[in-house]
Amino acid sequence: MKTINEIGKAAKKASIYSAKLSSEEKNELLISLADKLEANAEEIIKINEEDVKKAKENGVKSAFIDRLTLDKDRVKDMADGLRQVASLPDPIGEVVEMKTLPNGLQVGKKRVPMGVIGIIFEARPNVTADAFGLCLKAGSATILKGGSNALRTNTCLVDIFRKALEDEGAPADIVQLITDTSYDTANEMMRLNKYIDVLIPRGSGRLINSVVENSTVPVIKTGEGNCHVYVDESANLDMAEEIVINAKVQRPGVCNAIETLLIHENIVEEFMLRITNELQKHDVEVRGDETFQRVEGVIPATDEDFDTEYEDYIISAGVVKNLDGAIEHIRKYSTGHSECIVTENYTNAQRFLNEIDAACVYVNASTRFTDGNQFGFGAEIGISTQKLHARGPMGLKELTTTKYIIYGTGQIRK
Repeated sequence: MKTINEIGKAAKKASIYSAKLSSEEKNELLISLADKLEANAEEIIKINEEDVKKAKENGVKSAFIDRLTLDKDRVKDMADGLRQVASLPDPIGEVVEMKTLPNGLQVGKKRVPMGVIGIIFEARPNVTADAFGLCLKAGSATILKGGSNALRTNTCLVDIFRKALEDEGAPADIVQLITDTSYDTANEMMRLNKYIDVLIPRGSGRLINSVVENSTVPVIKTGEGNCHVYVDESANLDMAEEIVINAKVQRPGVCNAIETLLIHENIVEEFMLRITNELQKHDVEVRGDETFQRVEGVIPATDEDFDTEYEDYIISAGVVKNLDGAIEHIRKYSTGHSECIVTENYTNAQRFLNEIDAACVYVNASTRFTDGNQFGFGAEIGISTQKLHARGPMGLKELTTTKYIIYGTGQIRK
């Protein structure tokens, strides 16, 4: 087994090769990787079943199991995701601005690869394919470190990718997986400044905060999602119900699912019982404030509940006096991921858009759309909740950096 230092050194060497690949060469590699995934689907699913079985034996919650599980359709989705990345415009080499100075110098900016991108993630094996595919198209080498629950599946996927790269004449070390899932190894990876250019954590708030607090490698912080829907007094309640149910229930274990429902006090009698009953029909446990507790089956909510990303069939619910109360609540508890208002009041919609500080702010639409593919720019590496370099869904451009290019005709500085 390679040491972390050896993995980093190999990745840096491989990144020189990946940076020189043409768009056509990268696309051919991505399509080959997609074909290999589908050709090995049965093997991938069989190995994944071992991870799923072990996770269930360990008492892992159902939403986590859902993220971990692969079937034929999900393997196909992974392969299609790689093909989609191949179809995207290549950002590498794009000159994003160019100007001529009074002295005749032409100064511009050009998109270039990051170099080596490290990804630390938890239970979603699809991240292995998405992350590698995007990093490859962006001209970088990738070091992956997944969680122990998905180790067998991730190892299988990376072995398939490495063999496919070698078959195409490319160095296998363009992608590497750290198979030691210990905390010490993660810590070592977070300090590999010599070889890793940027580190991206994907997973729980605990994982993300650990990387942010301990890494000496530059970090792009991705999305812990304590997301809210606020139903305003002017809302279309049929629309509000559909949005709340979709945002909570469609896939509760992902970061763009909502964790808190807020409703205006003037619609309590019309909407509170209705939405609570509908959530409970979908097996959602409702933890509510004093007003919501008037509904049968609602569990008292604590301050900690409103501060929690459940990633499960649980929702916090509260009544606010008005839009100001909703904004105040969201400012207190939001992780800056995705926030929504349901309203027919234009002024309130604009205030919400202007005053809520989050990567994605919605009017009358489910927060489940916070996704690179849904936004129309293909696969994503994660949802950035920071404000430097990248914010929101991170696609290909966010995985590049720029350098200045300067053309002269013999100018010297006086």
